[in-house]
Amino acid sequence: MTWRLLPIAAVLAAAIVASVSLGDVSVPPLEVLRSLFFGGTDYDVVVRELRLPRTILAAVAGAAFGLGGALIQAVTRNPLASPDVIGVTQGAGLAATIALTTGAFAVAPAALAGGLLAAAVVFGFGSRAGFTARRFVLAGVAVAFALRAGIEVVLTSAEVIDAQRAQIWLIGSLNGRGLEEATAIGIVLLAAAVPLAWAAWALRISSLDDDVARGLGVRPVARRYGLAALGALLAASATAQVGAVDFVALVAPQVAQRIAKTERPPLVMSALLGATLVVLADLAGRRLLAPTQLPAGVLTAAIGAPYLIYLLLRRRRA
Repeated sequence: MTWRLLPIAAVLAAAIVASVSLGDVSVPPLEVLRSLFFGGTDYDVVVRELRLPRTILAAVAGAAFGLGGALIQAVTRNPLASPDVIGVTQGAGLAATIALTTGAFAVAPAALAGGLLAAAVVFGFGSRAGFTARRFVLAGVAVAFALRAGIEVVLTSAEVIDAQRAQIWLIGSLNGRGLEEATAIGIVLLAAAVPLAWAAWALRISSLDDDVARGLGVRPVARRYGLAALGALLAASATAQVGAVDFVALVAPQVAQRIAKTERPPLVMSALLGATLVVLADLAGRRLLAPTQLPAGVLTAAIGAPYLIYLLLRRRRA
């Protein structure tokens, strides 16, 4: 497993260097490395102050999305389950839309609370007859549709300028954001380090049949609750800071699982792939139609939507 992480880490490092290097003023990759590690170059302002903070944000947000998606997919044993499918992203989006159109709340805390509240509702509906994967996913999809309808109602009744601001947030963009948002996500990731170490071990038990797990003295339902709640927290914290960058939490764990050839998405690899995907999406959004910037969420949706269709077709054939 470890040797498979090295190429992905190398790709992520190359993506970070490319993201810092490319722009209206191009910086040679060697100069990027010199500025990052030693400083004192002519490009320090461009590298360290203008581009690096946004790239760091893309990486930590992508890692949080990848981890959140991996935990939820592992618990539900369903490759179609992710925070943007089961309502967490929509809950954050509704709360953020209300905050942006009314000015009554700070956007990031409101979005975080909305995402966690949506997750709690899904857990409530999905566990009425025990925590079963199918019921959990169906409850999540139903809640997501309801929340999406709520977003449309708020946007329709809002002022045009406020609605446009909310629409940009809902697409998911890193423009104008940097170390402050990255720090907020990083604090959550740091606080979740010990629970994530536990999760890596707990997932091995959670994949067992419930009767077998109980025979080993484990409470499988409570464990699934804990793992799913941790995944929802990670995804909601990232969404609160960068908006609804969809499909990263869906795609990254599935690609990681196929590379690692494991029964469930591996956490570390999912984090690395999620970070790589968001960094590359943000870079492409900045440069494809420069000087016009495309939100990162547009690029991730362009990748994720076809992949979701592929998963649906693949499951149908199976």
